[in-house]
Amino acid sequence: MYKDKTLLAIIPARSNSKRLPRKNILDLEGKPLIAWTIEAALQSKYFDRVIVSTNNNEIASISKKYGADVPFMRPDRLATDETKSVDVVLELLDRLKDDNECYDYIALLQPTSPLRGKKDINESVELLKDRNCEAVISVCKMEHSPQWCNVLPDNNEMTNFLDNGIINKNSQDLNQFYRLNGAIYLCKTSRLKKEKTFFLSSKCFAHKMKDENSIDIDTMNDLNLAKVYINAETS
Repeated sequence: MYKDKTLLAIIPARSNSKRLPRKNILDLEGKPLIAWTIEAALQSKYFDRVIVSTNNNEIASISKKYGADVPFMRPDRLATDETKSVDVVLELLDRLKDDNECYDYIALLQPTSPLRGKKDINESVELLKDRNCEAVISVCKMEHSPQWCNVLPDNNEMTNFLDNGIINKNSQDLNQFYRLNGAIYLCKTSRLKKEKTFFLSSKCFAHKMKDENSIDIDTMNDLNLAKVYINAETS
C-alpha cells in the first residue's frame, strides 16, 4: 500500500518462448530468471500482493516456491505470440474482481528484466505522488541517437541518409533520446481499464533507469550479459 492506495504486482510468464526456450525459468546465477523479479517485487515495501500470470505448471510451481501467488492459470488464448500484455492484465483483474478483490494501481513487471531491483520499483511508485501522475513507465538512455539512423534503398545509396543539420555533429551535440526498457509499467487501474493501455492520454511520466539495470532477456547473449553485470556488482 502507498498513500492509502492498494497496489498489485503482476508478473506475466507464459511458456513456449520461440527465440529462447524455457526463457522465464532459465538459470541466472543460481536462480530461475523469474525469481529475480519475484524477489524484487516482494522486497518492495508497496505491493499488497504479487501475482504471476502463467499457463505453465512448472512456472507456476517455481513462482510459488519463491513467494509469488498463482491464484489461477492463464487461459491458452492469452498465451500466444500475438497476446498483448495489457489483455493479460485486464483478464486477471476481471477474475480478481469476481472474487471481490480490487486494487487502485497495478504494476506489470516483466520477468525478462532481472536487474530491475526494488529501488527502481519503489521510485516508480513514489513518482505517482511526486508528479501527481497516474501512470509511470520505465525507460533508459539510447546508446546511439536515432538522428544517425535512416532506412536504406535497395542499392544502399546514402544520399540524404542524414538530415543536413546532423552532418558533422559530434554525438554529444545531439539530443538525448530514451527508449522503453520493458522493466516497469505502473498504472491507475481505472484508467487502464478505460483506455486499455499503460500509455495514458494524460498524467503519464517516465522513470529513468540505469543502462546496466535495463537489460531485457530475449536471447542467450542477453542472459550472458546479465551474468556479467551481476558478477561485476559482486566482485
